[in-house]
Amino acid sequence: ALRNLEVDTRGLDALDHRYLSCIAVNFGGGPVGVETIAASLSEARDAIEEVIEPFLIQLGFVNRTPRGRLLTPHAFRHLGLAVPQRPEIIQGILPLENGDD
Repeated sequence: ALRNLEVDTRGLDALDHRYLSCIAVNFGGGPVGVETIAASLSEARDAIEEVIEPFLIQLGFVNRTPRGRLLTPHAFRHLGLAVPQRPEIIQGILPLENGDD
């Protein structure tokens, strides 16, 4: 029954996959702002923040940061993509703006 609804083994539907793929492929995993994601997906910001993101955050696929949304290694693996070897993706943190650690 879930296959007919295009829901995968983790409970992600087609829109969840579009969201994750958009950030992974178009924005290198992030960080990317929610307005940019909304424009890329032709979805309302509210729909992204209230419908799509909560479950993906709960699964540990997305982090909300002050500079934007950032995919985790789990998201890349789920999509079957190589995990970018960038500290913010691997560790889930962003470097400070001024270059300090």
